[in-house]
Formats: sequence, structure tokens, C-alpha cells
Amino acid sequence: MSVGSDTVTPVSAPGGGLLERFFKFKTNGTTLRRDTIAGLTTFMVMSYIIFVNPSILSFAGIPSLAHKGLPFAAVLTSTCLVAAGMTLFMGLFTNRAYALAPGLGINAVVAFSLVAAGGLTMPQAMGIVVMEGIVITVLVLTGLRTAIFKAIPLQLKKAIAIGIGFFILFIGLVDGGVVIIGSPSSTPLLLGNLIGVPVAVTLFGLVITIIMLARKWKAAILLGILFSTIFAIVLNYAYHKNPFGTETAVIPHKIFAAPDFSIVGHFSFGAFSKLGIAATILWVFSLMLSDFFDTMGTLIGVGGQAGYLDKNGDLPDVVRPLVVDSIAAIAGGVVSSSSATTYIESGSGVGVGGRTGWVGVIVALLFAIAMFFSPIAGVVPANATAPALIIVGYMMMRTLTEGEGMAEHEDTGNKKAFSGIDFSDLAFGLPAVLTMTIMPLTYSITNGIGAGFIAYVIIRISQGKAKTVSWMMYAASIGFLIYFMFPFIRQVFNLG
Repeated sequence: MSVGSDTVTPVSAPGGGLLERFFKFKTNGTTLRRDTIAGLTTFMVMSYIIFVNPSILSFAGIPSLAHKGLPFAAVLTSTCLVAAGMTLFMGLFTNRAYALAPGLGINAVVAFSLVAAGGLTMPQAMGIVVMEGIVITVLVLTGLRTAIFKAIPLQLKKAIAIGIGFFILFIGLVDGGVVIIGSPSSTPLLLGNLIGVPVAVTLFGLVITIIMLARKWKAAILLGILFSTIFAIVLNYAYHKNPFGTETAVIPHKIFAAPDFSIVGHFSFGAFSKLGIAATILWVFSLMLSDFFDTMGTLIGVGGQAGYLDKNGDLPDVVRPLVVDSIAAIAGGVVSSSSATTYIESGSGVGVGGRTGWVGVIVALLFAIAMFFSPIAGVVPANATAPALIIVGYMMMRTLTEGEGMAEHEDTGNKKAFSGIDFSDLAFGLPAVLTMTIMPLTYSITNGIGAGFIAYVIIRISQGKAKTVSWMMYAASIGFLIYFMFPFIRQVFNLG
């Protein structure tokens, strides 16, 4: 099949029959070739974590904290190890196109809040990660996590999916230099000056990706990353390696790098003696809530784009991906990479047609290879993957125009047409807006979901319809209140 063709060719590669029986490509409306391209795309978009995670956990560039951090090479190995192992587990166990790796956000909490500010050692901090992973696993096995997943009203689930689309698009705009952080004397966010090689790479990639999508090229997103990377390398050499430095957007001096497994298994539960029982439990709860709802949002957002969700917005057999994600949190702590979680960047592979667990198999294989060939993985700059995130964000926002039908307005009782979310209904419209805006603006799926949940419960109670709200939503909203008040509680009770 040519790159620009819409024709779906049958699986005919060696072993294709066995793979077809296991992954059911035809049943899922895809092919071995398409899901392989999707795996390559997902890996390239999320491969930044191979170097970003070690930078954070090693306190790279912060000499005063370097003695508290982990060895860069060892964290890189652990990052690839847990990403490869858990993504493979997800692909084989669920047959869905979700990929996992150590999560941004929690790794920063581990490094800067628990270690730098809290005085814990890295093994003690990783012990807290292991504990929160155990708690989440128990919640899955007891059915509580699944019950909360199903208790969310359909329109809020759509808002979560759209919010994640905005979030991914926003990440792309920031990574690409199109949007920059303002100063105290200006607006919080500004349009970048759009001058310079890095931004030129972003704009080049965005334009050619849009053109290829308009021409219906199935591999448009992956090709956009490849063409942008080549363009970045050419410009980096043309400007004497000033735009991207000597490590990124360059032809690597070496290909092989031996993995370092020295920090695998280095965790402890010494936080109880260092911080005390109350403070440790509060930290476990905070990390657990973040992990809990980040994953829920990702499963809904990416699942909606992939067509996994049913008419109620639920993910059939959701227990399987939740089990994998929960175990991944434990695994991340055990190998000292910080908590591993399901990545919203999985949407990039889904965006090029990926639908089955074969996507995860490819991603896992590439992460495993990256342990030995990390110099190659470091060639792709963030500006080359930024256009892919922008396009994938748009694709996920299409949920807003799906599910058109008739809904009864809360105040008038009259039937009216709606498309995706009925914003004229205060009970759903305002929580949806809060969810969709707070996610990207605070760089947190959890913050957006929490704001939406709390607003929904308050509105329902104010409308005299408290009984229509599931007790699960009440419990989740109380949990979010504690989560948002966490800094205040720490300060008042001196919990570290």
C-alpha cells in the first residue's frame, strides 16, 4: 500500500496469521502495517521522556542538589526498562494502543518536593511511589476504581476527552515555541516571536503535516516528525550546532550505550521515620489521586479517539488497562524511575490509525532498543514532535461534535439538540468548561478533572438534585478537596 493510499491491505507478512488471530487487526479496522507505523509514531512522540526523566531525577544543571539525585545513565536505563516492560504488558493483556512510561509531574514531585524540600533520600521517595501504586492496585482489584470510572456522567467524560485534546495541543504549542510564558509585567502567556531555527522547525513540520493530512496520507504524522527531524539536523549544522546544541538534532558520534541497572530495586519505606506517619500517608494519598485520575482521563481521551468507548462513554473491560497502569506505578518505584503511567501521547499513534496492542509491542521494542542505542533516540528535538502533538490534540477535540442528539434541558424541561456537550445546561456546561481549560493551563489532567467534579457536585446540590449524584462522585469530590488543600494542610499541621 502506498503512503497516500486509503486502501486497507490484508496482513500478509510472515507470521501475519498468528498475529491476526491474537491482535484481531481486521476486527479492529486496522492492519499490521498501520499499527506498526502507529507504534513508531507513539514512540517518537513520547521518547523525550528517555532524557527528560533522568534530567529531573538527577537534578541535571543544579549543582547544589546533584548529590541528592540519581545517576543520569541509571535513570535512563530504568526509564526505558519500565516503559518497555509495562507497555508490552498493556499491549498483550488489553490489546489496546496505550503506551506507558514514567509520568511527568510526579517525577518532579519526587525530586523537588520529597527529596530537595522534604529531605528524603531517593530510595525513600521511591518507596512512597511504590506505596501509592499498591493502594491504586488494591482499589482496582476491589472494583472501586472501575466504579468511579463508570459513575462519571457522560458529558463530563466527553469534557475530559476534549480537555486532554486541548492539553496535548497546548503542550505542542509550548514545546514548539509558538506559545511562551509571559513575565510579571505582561500577560501569563504570549505568542512566541516566531524567529529562530527551533520555531522554524515547528512551523515547517506543522505545515507539511497539514498538507499530508489534507492529501489523506495515512502516515502523515510520522512522516511529519521524520521530515522535521531531518530539517532540524540540516539547520543545526548550518548554524554550527547553536540552535539545538551538540546532543540533539545531530548525527550521533556513537550508536551504542551500555545500560546501567544499578538503581533497580533501590527503594525503601523509610519515609515513615523521616516524615512521620501522617505526612507520609498524606503524600501517598496526593500521589495516588494524581495517578488515579490522570490515567482515567487518558483512558477516556485516547479511548474516545480510538473508538474504544461505548455509547455511555465507558471503556469495556476497563479493569485490564487499570490493572496494568496500577502495577506500572509500583514498577516505576521499584526500578527508581518514578511512577509509570499511561501516556496521553498514545493518542499520536491512534491518530495515524493504531487500534490494537501491536502498537504497544512496537513501542515496547523501541524502548528496549533505546536502552542500548540511546544516542540515536536523542536525535529527535521537541520542535520536531510538537506539530504531531498539535494535530493529535485537534483530533481528540473532535469529540465535541460527536454524539449529536436530543437532550432535556435542566431548567425548561424542553427537548433540544446538542452536539457532544450541552453547554446551555449549567450542571454540565460549567464543569465541562472548567475541566477543558484548567487541564492545559495548569499542565495537569488531575486538576482539570477535580475542578469539574467539584463544580458538578456543587451545582447539583444547589439545584436540589443531590440525590441524582452518585456517591462515588461525592467521594471523589471530597478527595479532590483534600488534594487541592494539600499545601495548606501541610503548612498548618507542619507535615513536611
